[in-house]
Amino acid sequence: MGEKNILQVLKNSKYTVVLTGVEMMIENGYPALRDGFASYDVEKKYGYCPEEILSSVFYATRKELFFQFYKEEILKAAQKTPGTGYVSLKKLQDHGLIQTIITKRIFGLEDRAGCLNVINLHGTIYTNVCPKCGKRYSMEYIRNTKGVPLCEVCLAPIRPKVCLFGEAVDNSVITEAAMEMERADVILVLGAPVHAPMCQMLRQYYEGNQFIVVKSSEHFSDTQADICIHSRCDVFLENLVKEYEKSCQGTE
Repeated sequence: MGEKNILQVLKNSKYTVVLTGVEMMIENGYPALRDGFASYDVEKKYGYCPEEILSSVFYATRKELFFQFYKEEILKAAQKTPGTGYVSLKKLQDHGLIQTIITKRIFGLEDRAGCLNVINLHGTIYTNVCPKCGKRYSMEYIRNTKGVPLCEVCLAPIRPKVCLFGEAVDNSVITEAAMEMERADVILVLGAPVHAPMCQMLRQYYEGNQFIVVKSSEHFSDTQADICIHSRCDVFLENLVKEYEKSCQGTE
């Protein structure tokens, strides 16, 4: 089943929810540190694996090294703008084919591309708060501060509002995502397999039979999807936009 058929599925849907996965982020040139693909290089450089450094325990006990890693490996990558895949997502949403986007990626690529109704399960690097007085800080403030970034008001270490390893996702955010899944006619998963934790957690709330997965390679869990397409997500989405625009020209 190609883009033309998927387009018809989306046109017939009253409410479509998109789940964006790690492959979309990688296609955009972002590191997959949370997924362990670069663990060896990180451990060689810092002496710890990404899961150890990007954890609540490390933030509490080793702030200097935590923020060194956070700035050099996480925030440095944030300078890359949203690519074709995210731009195409925005266009599909503008055309009314997508209603809500759910992701656990922390780079805010969907929001920065202009997408609306985005649920960031793990928060984003663009929200930083002083845990003592509540003053908010930009990502640029954190990135440009030497050493541990401190609050200008009370000098307490600033806390990135992202879900670190060892922390649970906020219940209110899970509830919001679950309600969107229950509401959906169609689920479109981009760049993640069916067995990925986000899919497994959220699929239980979906009651439909149009669970569509788009990802680059085959996996045994593909059979658990109602429809599975093997393609780069950015290429698939760009072609989907072209198909929609072509179909609109045919009705003029």
